[in-house]
Amino acid sequence: METLTIAGELTIYTAASEKQNLQAFLETGDDLELNLSQVSEMDSAGLQVLIVLKQEAARRNKKLSYAMHSKAVLEVLEMSNMTSNFGDQIVLT
Repeated sequence: METLTIAGELTIYTAASEKQNLQAFLETGDDLELNLSQVSEMDSAGLQVLIVLKQEAARRNKKLSYAMHSKAVLEVLEMSNMTSNFGDQIVLT
């Protein structure tokens, strides 16, 4: 399994560059994990990037899971009622 950690903001200011990095990450294997523990801030643009990445992985028949959700990520997922939509285990502390 290949793992990538996103650190810092996943917001409208970083979404375009992060999307490019994450799409490149899809090329690294078929069993992928995105560690979200270091995401310090996320907004709807960041959520959109995560949604598109999950859809693109499925289109390419790749397994992509999101793990170690930070508080910032959990807040956006809960606010948008998207917590269960990704099919990933979310551990609440």
